[in-house]
Amino acid sequence: MDLLGNDYPYSTNALTGKHVLVCGASKGIGAATAKMMAKAGANVTVSARSHDALVSLCEELSELGSGEHKALVLDLEETASIKPTIQTLVEQRGPIHILVNNAGGPPGGPLLSNSVEDFEAPFKRHLHAAHTLVQSLAPAMEKIGYGRIIQIISTSVKEPIPNIGLSNTLRGAMASWAKSLSRELAPCITINNVLPGFTDTERLDSLAASIHERTGKSLDDVHEGWMSQVPIERLIDPLETASAITFLALPASGGIRGVSLAVDGGRLRSI
Repeated sequence: MDLLGNDYPYSTNALTGKHVLVCGASKGIGAATAKMMAKAGANVTVSARSHDALVSLCEELSELGSGEHKALVLDLEETASIKPTIQTLVEQRGPIHILVNNAGGPPGGPLLSNSVEDFEAPFKRHLHAAHTLVQSLAPAMEKIGYGRIIQIISTSVKEPIPNIGLSNTLRGAMASWAKSLSRELAPCITINNVLPGFTDTERLDSLAASIHERTGKSLDDVHEGWMSQVPIERLIDPLETASAITFLALPASGGIRGVSLAVDGGRLRSI
């Protein structure tokens, strides 16, 4: 059964009254996370650049849980606009208890083929945006006595993935940033990372196409090469990753802080 059905792993009211901001929510793992949070009873604000996709998602969220849901159009690369936009959101919707930092990854390719300028937009979209959001939201989280900050990054934090050098670099920076903050944030605020493996999303399709263009391998061969590394021998469902993210957002997860949790079907070889 679909994970949003009767075998949903958490109480449907586990996050009732909590306000969640999910970035990069228009598709993929971000959208799946918004659905899981709504199913848990949260009030979900979904953020991305695509207004139409967000409005459609909010309609779906309303059918999954009893919370109130809102679309927030926000370009994470426009750093200067983040704080005033979030301030307005909080004034309208109340403090944010749970922040899910998520954004689309940079294009694939060897790291040596990237210029310094290639780093600018991805770092703005990920590290700069996440830092700005945490600076904006952490004081209120401390005041209300509850905060959960979760980054959706990559297993490349532990084992760099070939031919996505820029992404590997960025994800490593995000993980180190989060680990550093885990020693600084107030005791009532946790910060953790979720590391998706090969997940059934448009992003993975894009990476497969990039490998095909660069190497001439068929898409089937690319897929089979990936699956040969995964003990469960299949792609991860985005809702499986969203379940882990929702778990880290629960009140019962307050003792988990500064970890990087892989949802990869056992692909990682490191302990």
